[in-house]
Amino acid sequence: MRLLHTSDWHLGRSFHRVGMLGAQRDFVGHLVATVREHAVDAVVVAGDVYDRAVPPLAAVELFDDALHRLAALGVPTVMISGNHDSARRLGVGAGLIGRAGVHLRTDPAGCGEPVLLDDAHGPVAFYGLPYLEPALVKAEFGVDRPGHEAVLGAAMDRVRADLAGRPPGTRSVVLAHAFVTGGEPSDSERDITVGGVAAVPAGVFDGVDYVALGHLHGCQMLTDRVRYSGSPLPYSFSEAAHRKSMWLVDLGADGSVTAERLDCPVPRPLARIRGTLEELLADPELVRHEEAWVEATLTDPVRPADPMARLAARFPHTLSLLFDPGRTEDDAALSYARRLAGRSDQEIAEDFVAHVRGTGPDGAERAVLRDAFDAVRAEETVREVAR
Repeated sequence: MRLLHTSDWHLGRSFHRVGMLGAQRDFVGHLVATVREHAVDAVVVAGDVYDRAVPPLAAVELFDDALHRLAALGVPTVMISGNHDSARRLGVGAGLIGRAGVHLRTDPAGCGEPVLLDDAHGPVAFYGLPYLEPALVKAEFGVDRPGHEAVLGAAMDRVRADLAGRPPGTRSVVLAHAFVTGGEPSDSERDITVGGVAAVPAGVFDGVDYVALGHLHGCQMLTDRVRYSGSPLPYSFSEAAHRKSMWLVDLGADGSVTAERLDCPVPRPLARIRGTLEELLADPELVRHEEAWVEATLTDPVRPADPMARLAARFPHTLSLLFDPGRTEDDAALSYARRLAGRSDQEIAEDFVAHVRGTGPDGAERAVLRDAFDAVRAEETVREVAR
């Protein structure tokens, strides 16, 4: 069976105030053309169809168009909700839509109920694990302390139990939206840290033939059987080095996996350039970036006059301008934002306690901070779902 694995469409999202709806529409057209060209048997979409729980009307219309075009192909599609989606909104009409061959899996209670598709070698069971917010699904899965590994492990136990009761030789595909250990994140993903731990080990998914992951925006292979497709379009300059693509996966009669990356159309390349303003305006090596979306970091010791206008004269698609005057790490004026880069909320809070008190929090105090962050995150998630 030939699968096309994609995820993280983020319909309705912009890129540094540049509307991406046209590029997203082009991607949907490319997806449909790819299904035809490569004789795809099933499409899997591993979450974050929309960029927010209540998407703009234009994004809903584009999704509706995508559903109609996929259904018209007669090629089954299996789709889950991600942490950016409202699972309940995305799942409205799932039963009716499923009759057209587009299978929406947004209810955590249905993790162990597969979509069954057949090829010449027998059945393939597709299990959709929508994004599982631990604080909201711990009761459903009977876990004592909410955490990503605990709830995903419980969901996968249901998958393996169902698979064990199926005819020998039944192949299996799991769709999941999670941060799996070994994956390389970018600045584009929303933080899903709970209990101080966001990542789950790839071993959670043992026992199935292929795992189609969503959440991280870079296309990557954790194992031969566990892969992220990444987002089809860039949504931050941290993705400048990404090659935007989808996985074309062939699932053999024995459950073996071979895969090929298929490139997605990108409206404009990304470039991150760095130097003094005069260096950036004069450097002949930068001519290749003149039509790119540009993030420029100026290292002038004193902020120059009209830097954005002067940069735009050479790089008309400059979208982000940063300043980073040369300083040593011991410089007291070092940017606060720079010092916090890459640190979790928990780590920042613990550092604050140490700064104020002179000693860091002990184990019990760290647990109090962790519980407080978990409670706030759960409340925000409930509020967003209820919107």
